[in-house]
Amino acid sequence: MKTVKVVLSPEAEEAYKELNKKAKNSKAEKAILNSINKKTELIKENIHYGNPIPKKLIPKEYKEKYGITNLFRVKLSHYWRMLYSLVDGETKIEILAFVLDIVDHPDYNKKFGYKKK
Repeated sequence: MKTVKVVLSPEAEEAYKELNKKAKNSKAEKAILNSINKKTELIKENIHYGNPIPKKLIPKEYKEKYGITNLFRVKLSHYWRMLYSLVDGETKIEILAFVLDIVDHPDYNKKFGYKKK
């Protein structure tokens, strides 16, 4: 069985660190952080845990910057979202779940071009 390693992009790592800082004084940020940690463990158990995003809806920014061909969305608490892609690891016995972004709902809507009704 292949092992699954979860790796954060620089943007996701920055968001994670920012949430970590704010979590000391904010229940909301602490809940989001706990949600990220739980969902990361679920992804390690089942790499297809998240909702797949159709290829035609993958933001151009991700395709150009990281060359991804698949994208999954995971819902977090407080309407935040975590976006990840599956890529081959450094060895044949490893799969990487590459977390591209951890964003709040308004930023998620912007990335995917959704508009308020």
